[in-house]
Amino acid sequence: MVKKIQSLLVANRGEIALRVIRACGELGIKSIAIYSDEDTRSVHVKRADKAYYLGPPSPSESYLNINKIIEIATKVGADAIHPGYGFLSENENFPELCSKNGIIFIGPKKPAMEITGDKMKCKAVMKKADIPFVPGSEGIINDVEEATDIAATAGYPVLLKSAFGGGGRGIRLANDEKQLRQEFEMAAAESKAAFGKAALYVEKYLQRIRHIEYQLVRDAHGQGRHLFERECSIQRRHQKLVEMSPSPVMDKETRNRIGEIAVRAAEAVDYLNAGTAEFLRDEHGNFYFIEINSRLQVEHPVTELVTGIDLVKLQISIAQGEAIPFKQEDLSLRGCAIECRINAEDPFYDFTPSVGVVPNCTIPYGPGIRVDTYLYPGCTVSGYYDSLVAKLIAWGKDFEESRVRTKNALNEFTVEGINTTIPLFKTIMDEDNFLRGELSTDYLERFKILERMNRVAVENSKKDLIPAVSAILLRSEFIKKSHSYQKSTSFRPGLGWQSKG
Repeated sequence: MVKKIQSLLVANRGEIALRVIRACGELGIKSIAIYSDEDTRSVHVKRADKAYYLGPPSPSESYLNINKIIEIATKVGADAIHPGYGFLSENENFPELCSKNGIIFIGPKKPAMEITGDKMKCKAVMKKADIPFVPGSEGIINDVEEATDIAATAGYPVLLKSAFGGGGRGIRLANDEKQLRQEFEMAAAESKAAFGKAALYVEKYLQRIRHIEYQLVRDAHGQGRHLFERECSIQRRHQKLVEMSPSPVMDKETRNRIGEIAVRAAEAVDYLNAGTAEFLRDEHGNFYFIEINSRLQVEHPVTELVTGIDLVKLQISIAQGEAIPFKQEDLSLRGCAIECRINAEDPFYDFTPSVGVVPNCTIPYGPGIRVDTYLYPGCTVSGYYDSLVAKLIAWGKDFEESRVRTKNALNEFTVEGINTTIPLFKTIMDEDNFLRGELSTDYLERFKILERMNRVAVENSKKDLIPAVSAILLRSEFIKKSHSYQKSTSFRPGLGWQSKG
């Protein structure tokens, strides 16, 4: 049954809130923003049709305050809620609360989220569906002795992971039994602090791996589609930095085969709406399923540029009960897209967070360039929320054109007042291994990219020093001549400057 959405509340902030608001504008849907004290002057508040105050800056009192958000949505008569990503987007109780209040949730249902949010439950379901997994524990491990037994069978090195983790949190590497015993207690404490549960499992650590994910969509009519892969191997501490599509290592046969597995994984949990199936690919070309992210991904624009499909508008149509309007065979990859996550962090000082007022900024544009951002001259980057301030996405007819466009756009992109990861991406775009597609999740460490970035910065500062010194000397000479000229002349009304001689 199709129920047309007339008004939609965006339960988020920043660039993703703007992204959803723009999609609403194209569909003729009234957009409703919410904001904390920290976001009173944010762009998403200005761009929405209506905006309502949520609470203090702290996420727990604002963007994570599920009851307050439902209260606002009910009060203003919102037909639907889009959670964006982060915050409440993967909270399994959110869809149920929306449903109880007659509000459409733009995302999967609670049962699917319960499975995808619990890695052990998800693993059990996927095993029945014959989905390939990384070797490791079958379920949650109870103590360190059980962990060492499983690690000995799987073979070191291994990863200790939180069963409820995400975004790279709750992960510890152990190269041997001694290190495993040392890391176990810390991993359990970290899991409990981040997710409220000290539930761990052991997984074989695959070296020289690629992180490749598939964009999924599935409707209420049981139709599932994949929108091809995204290469997400360039990471720092399990956090993605650069994403692209297509992956340099995928051929048509492999792309279709793994895509079919991804769709089967969505069917196994009765997934609804847009999501992402994530895989690890080892150096021998084997693929292992790791999880389904039950939300829109940060890197979704990459897929939009290579397929021509607006994923947010598709999300809304699926939530309304409409069928996916295309078949799998109708889809094709078009060109290449690269995304750089511009974070408010200083890559020269171990990615230290950087916050404050942005007096000015220059956003790049041009053929094939897209920038999703909440930045504007005079805005404030807050320390209360995620460090992502912009996403630069470049499309080209092939990898090289996309890379060059990305590089040129990065050179145009300036953000005053804070430090960002832009210098790191400038280095990557010219790095030989990146050009050859030699990527892995340890790319930064393996090829010493941060050291290279520092060398480039020093070299550029030396180059910049020569014209800077020349400019100072020329200005000094100009001032001397000017003073000398003024001493030998005088100004007479009506006659201008006259020689004193």
